[in-house]
Amino acid sequence: MKPIFRINYTLKSILFLLLGISRFAYTQDSTQVGKQEDIVDIAKKIYTKLPFQPHQKQDQVPENKLIVSVLPAPSYTVQTRLQFSVVSSLIYRRPKANVSSFISNLTYTQNNQMIFDIRSNYWTKNNSLNLVGDWRIMHYPQSTYGLGIHTSTDQVIAMDYDYLRIHQTVLKKIAQYLYGGLGYHLDYHWNISSYNDVRQLTRISRYGYGVEGQSISSGLSLSILFDNRHNSNNPDAGFFGNIVFRNNATWLGSDHRFQSLLLDVRKYFNFPRNSENILAFWSYNHLTLNGNPPFLDLPSTGWDMYGNTGRGFIQGRFRGKNWLYLESEYRFNITKNHFLGGVVFANVQTVSEPIRTTQFDSVVPAIGTGLRFKMNKLSRVNLAIDFGLGADGSQTVAFNLGEVF
Repeated sequence: MKPIFRINYTLKSILFLLLGISRFAYTQDSTQVGKQEDIVDIAKKIYTKLPFQPHQKQDQVPENKLIVSVLPAPSYTVQTRLQFSVVSSLIYRRPKANVSSFISNLTYTQNNQMIFDIRSNYWTKNNSLNLVGDWRIMHYPQSTYGLGIHTSTDQVIAMDYDYLRIHQTVLKKIAQYLYGGLGYHLDYHWNISSYNDVRQLTRISRYGYGVEGQSISSGLSLSILFDNRHNSNNPDAGFFGNIVFRNNATWLGSDHRFQSLLLDVRKYFNFPRNSENILAFWSYNHLTLNGNPPFLDLPSTGWDMYGNTGRGFIQGRFRGKNWLYLESEYRFNITKNHFLGGVVFANVQTVSEPIRTTQFDSVVPAIGTGLRFKMNKLSRVNLAIDFGLGADGSQTVAFNLGEVF
C-alpha cells in the first residue's frame, strides 16, 4: 500500500501546486468566464477523484493580504538553451487598487549563464501611485553580431560579462488612466571580454565604447504613461502608450553623457467586431538622441524589459543606436471552453547603420504562430508557446506566462 500512497501523494502535490500558482492574478471582471475552463478546472476534475483534497482557493486577491508562491520552472530559449529557474511571486493588493506583484527569478542555463532578477509593479491605495522596478544581476556570456542591419550570423562575436541593472520608476496619477513620474536607471557591466575565433577585440563594427573592461550608464528618466486596458495580462481592448526620456549624466557616474527616448505604443481591436478574437498592434522604438551609449546598452533585439521583441530572431541579433520595431498579432480561441487558443504574428525591425547613425537602410521581417493554454480564466493569464521564423533562416521557440504584448 505504501507505493500507492506515494503515487497519490505525488499527484496531489503536483495538482495542488498548479492550483496554488495559477490563480494569483486578479481581475474585477468575472461576468464572462462562466463557460470557460482553465488549467485549474481541468486539474480539479482529475483531482476530485483522489484523496487528500486541498482547501478551496479564493479566485480574487483579498485586500491587505500577502500571497507567496514558489515554482521550479525548466524551459528553453535560443540564447540560453536549456535553463532551470526557481520563480517566486509575492502578490498583494491595497484597498481599491490594482494587484501589486513582486516576481523574482533565479536561473542557471546550459550556456553557463546565471541570472537573478526582481521585477515589481506596486500600486498604492486608490491607484494614486505606481512604482515599477526592474532589478537584475547576471553573469551572461552571449553572442553578438555587430552593429547595423547588414550583419551576418556567420560572423559571431562572443561577449562575456557581468551585469547589474537597477531601474526604478515612480508614477503619479494625473487623470484617469494617465500617469507621469520620474525614475532612476543604472546599467553597470564589468568583466567585459569580446573576442572572435582569432583574437580579443577592442572595437566591434568600429565602435569602441563598452566593448572591453567595464561600462557604467547612470541616469534619470521622465515618463508619461497612458493605459486604459482592462487587463494587461491579456488585453481584449484599449490603448497603451508609454514615453520615457532618459538622461545619462557623468555627475551620476556614467562613463559618457548620452540621452535616449523610448516610445512604446499598443492598440487592441475585436476582429470581427462582435467576436472575442483580438487583432493587436505593437510599436516599440528606442532612439539615441545624442552621445555614445556603451555597446551593451545600445538598443537591440529582445532587450526590452520582458525580452519579448523580435520573435523569430535570437536575442541581440540586431543592434544599433536607433531601433524601430513593429508587430501585429491575431489571437483566437480554438476550443469552445477557451482553454486552448492560437495566434499568428508578424513583425519587422530595423536599426540604424554604424557609420551614419541616423540612416535606416532596410527592414527584416519575421513570422510565426503559437498556442495559448488558459492558466487562469479570471485573470485571463495564458501560457504562451510561440514558434518564429526570421528572414535570415533563423528559428526560435519562446515561452511566456501572459501575452507577449
